[in-house]
Amino acid sequence: MPPGSSTRGPWPWAGRRLRAAPRGTGWGPAAGRGRRSGGSGSLPLARAQESTEGRAEAPGWAAPRRAGGRGALPGAARPGSCAVRLSVCRRHCRSQPSRRSRGPPGRRGPNPRMLPFASCLPGSLLLWALLLLLLGAASPQDSEEPDSYTECTDGYEWDPDSQHCRDVNECLTIPEACKGEMKCINHYGGYLCLPRSAAVINDLHSEGPPPPVPPVEHPNPCLPGYEPDEQESCVDVDECAQALHDCRPSQDCHNLPGSYQCTCPDGYRKIGPECVDIDECRYRYCQHRCVNLPGSFRCQCEPGFQLGPNNRSCVDVNECDMGAPCEQRCFNSYGTFLCRCHQGYELHRDGFSCSDIDECSYSSYLCQYRCVNEPGRFSCHCPQGYQLLATRLCQDIDECESGVHQCSEAQTCVNFHGGYRCVDTNRCVEPYVQVSDNRCLCPASNPLCREQPSSIVHRYMSITSERSVPADVFQIQATSVYPGAYNAFQIRAGNSQGDFYIRQINNVSAMLVLARPVTGPREYVLDLEMVTMNSLMSYRASSVLRLTVFVGAYTF
Repeated sequence: MPPGSSTRGPWPWAGRRLRAAPRGTGWGPAAGRGRRSGGSGSLPLARAQESTEGRAEAPGWAAPRRAGGRGALPGAARPGSCAVRLSVCRRHCRSQPSRRSRGPPGRRGPNPRMLPFASCLPGSLLLWALLLLLLGAASPQDSEEPDSYTECTDGYEWDPDSQHCRDVNECLTIPEACKGEMKCINHYGGYLCLPRSAAVINDLHSEGPPPPVPPVEHPNPCLPGYEPDEQESCVDVDECAQALHDCRPSQDCHNLPGSYQCTCPDGYRKIGPECVDIDECRYRYCQHRCVNLPGSFRCQCEPGFQLGPNNRSCVDVNECDMGAPCEQRCFNSYGTFLCRCHQGYELHRDGFSCSDIDECSYSSYLCQYRCVNEPGRFSCHCPQGYQLLATRLCQDIDECESGVHQCSEAQTCVNFHGGYRCVDTNRCVEPYVQVSDNRCLCPASNPLCREQPSSIVHRYMSITSERSVPADVFQIQATSVYPGAYNAFQIRAGNSQGDFYIRQINNVSAMLVLARPVTGPREYVLDLEMVTMNSLMSYRASSVLRLTVFVGAYTF
């Protein structure tokens, strides 16, 4: 690019610096003027042909000039007069250095190049030469101009500091450039009126005027993509760091030796000129759920799972080790957990807490006597006089056998269901006398014994309450058998309500039968009489078994 030109502006000729033609070259009247916008950038200049030394028409120097457009000088040259001197003078004028007036345009002094020529003219022609010089000074076509000047196209103005055409910011120089709700956006050589919601992105990422580009003072001796350093060595230009690349905002710039490369970031792919995010979720990278992100993705797991070491697969979470809200017991399962309760408890509706089970309310057969509910369990209790057999049954405590009774030596301990009784060892009442343990005999010699049983034997037994009937409760057996005698058994006393009856088995034995259910605690004293009769001998005798029956308070 030639010096004095500029790349600024949208037209190739905008801001081009034009140089005026030098004096004495015979250029046309349009020389030295730059054309406004719409021109071609170069001026059609016609160079006039200048007569040269030694041509045939040189003696007739007054011949008309071709390109100057002026008439010939008056008079005719005579052979051998001043024509040769004119040629010499011209050679002298060309040999002189060109000096121009530095005054303002339109004003000039005498042309120093014409002074030697004027000295060569004869006196008769000197007046005409001075007149021509005055006419030439008055002509605007040949007025002295500065060395060079520049005109910029519309929308630009000349910057004398940077020696370039600078864009005019019409948004600042024109009052109310845009009306209404429109905003003013400065542009190269002009401006735009756009809605306030519009955005304009230019090559400098700014709405202000671009800074002037300084002219290149020295050509770059290095290959494209390199620049000389202080040691005049060609080093690579980092286009990415110096923002000299044309990568899109969605692309990454990578510097290369002598060049650069525009690539898409990870997670993006190039579609046309832009980088578009890759939807990794379409490729099923995640085991459970996938969430696409700009340039990446994230895997998520269902409840009860957590991401594995590869951040894609899901592994089961042991909620029991992580403080699961189970009140008593926790069992881990795939993806979840289960709460369980100890024996005697049941799981609440919330699935976590446990509540006690009242086993006693479910059945009345858990315990033989009484069921007592406890946290997580139950226990069976027995009444006083009984002890627990295994876990639920109640067994009578034989206080007489265990020795826990409080009977004296003169008493006999009699055990029954739920307790014991201390009875006197000698229970014989007059006229009976004790002959052995629990046996009383009425002597025949005693007149009081004639109407009384000959002997009374004391026995004791115990039965449970609510016993099923009929029930055999006690068997009577004769101890002495006489030939020809007949034995009869009956209840002599103590059965006023008819709860018992005698069933005779044979001649020597009978069975006491419970006829009706009885409820304890209760006590019966039954006199079971055996009558012995012999009709041949007219013999009749009787003996009594005094049976004390204790009915317990419970069915066990």
